[in-house]
Amino acid sequence: MIIKQVSLETVCGITSKLPDNKLPEIAFAGKSNVGKSSLINGLMNRKALARTSSSPGKTQTINFYRVNDDCYFVDLPGYGYASASAKAREQWGVMIERYLKRSDQLKSVFLLVDIRHKPGENDVQMYDWIRKAGFEPVVIATKSDKLKRSQVPKAVKTIREGLGMPAEGLLFTYSAQSKQGREELYAYLDELLGLE
Repeated sequence: MIIKQVSLETVCGITSKLPDNKLPEIAFAGKSNVGKSSLINGLMNRKALARTSSSPGKTQTINFYRVNDDCYFVDLPGYGYASASAKAREQWGVMIERYLKRSDQLKSVFLLVDIRHKPGENDVQMYDWIRKAGFEPVVIATKSDKLKRSQVPKAVKTIREGLGMPAEGLLFTYSAQSKQGREELYAYLDELLGLE
């Protein structure tokens, strides 16, 4: 995948109607501080189109980024943000679930988890939500540069077991710092979107 053109096209809040897009959509889900915006920026080859922040929970809307004229990257609200009110957290959950069930163009859901930690309750719940919506989540273990290379296989095994992933379930490792894993993700996206 060669990124030539990207733009933030649609922003949906809790009461917004989802756009009637004609291009395939790839959704990104994950905890508030897992590096979702950094991954999306890395894939789009942009420094700060998706907003990154040192204070988690910035993405409180569903953001649709048009990539070339090939697809949309869909940034879902980060979950598990402790400082958000219970009502706000519930609304984000409703938004995510509504999108997963109603989008006609959704082709794949990337679920981001921090490679340094065993998946939390929210991660497992999201994994199950995605599967119930009829998708096999593509898991991306972020922050791989924070571990020694020798520690990565054990961490990946912990994530697979923690989420209850099937043996054939797709899992990529990614570092926003070094961009390790980006080429593998591009190759997967090319295959998924028929861009080879």
